[in-house]
Amino acid sequence: MTWRSAVWLNGALVPPEDAVVSVFDHGFTVGDGVFETIKVVGGRPFALRRHIERLHRSARGLGLAAPLGDASLRAAVDAVVAAAGLDLARLRITLTAGVTPLGSGRGESEPTLVIAAGPLVPWPAETTAVTVPWPCNERSALAGVKMTSYAENVVALAEARKVGASEAIQPNTAGNLCEGTGSNVFVVREGELLTPPMLAGCLAGVTRALVLELLPEADEANIPMAALAEADEVLLTSTTRDVQPLRMLDGRSLPGVDGPVARRAMAAIADLQARDLDP
Repeated sequence: MTWRSAVWLNGALVPPEDAVVSVFDHGFTVGDGVFETIKVVGGRPFALRRHIERLHRSARGLGLAAPLGDASLRAAVDAVVAAAGLDLARLRITLTAGVTPLGSGRGESEPTLVIAAGPLVPWPAETTAVTVPWPCNERSALAGVKMTSYAENVVALAEARKVGASEAIQPNTAGNLCEGTGSNVFVVREGELLTPPMLAGCLAGVTRALVLELLPEADEANIPMAALAEADEVLLTSTTRDVQPLRMLDGRSLPGVDGPVARRAMAAIADLQARDLDP
């Protein structure tokens, strides 16, 4: 089976089959890298400015220097999008520490920068999730950094998929809601739309920020994990999901797309994408 894709690697577009990264790359050996996933809508990247800003924040948090300025990075993204020729796509920017000696220490080589695009299969309008017991460390030196080291997320998501769910929702070490393995979480309680603050250890999601800006009832607050069992609605947000309400959480039925807050949030993001692709 073949599918359309495009890759930009360290300064140039290359055929996907020729896109090769060294086995000594620190991103491969120890996960020393950061990344961004960007949704391509109508053949154009959505919210690229915000994603580039977050890439820089993550890179600073890991002590990496981005090899391109914003204008050059945008040009590279545009080249990949054009080469892929996809109306709806998933685009990923990956920045690593580059080729290093084996071990945790970094070498003197230039960073590795990869931009790749491929088809995006749309998520269902609503989904199911489970909570898992393994906490995110909100006190970690790398809390909030979007790292390529995702093994803990992979294990948690695999647990969710054992029971047919598409997401695993994680606490932090204080027992409060943190995030999903690839999403931010919003909880509706008595008409309020709440999501954990950054100090809870969650990623500063781009879609999360847009929902907070677009919906007047949306706010940040610490949410005990136990409160999920009493939530009126629960919404997942991410770059590829946009806003995806839960129909079921831990076996408990929820309104899904029939929830009034979910409908408003979904409509707000859809309207924004239709009128402004770089908000």
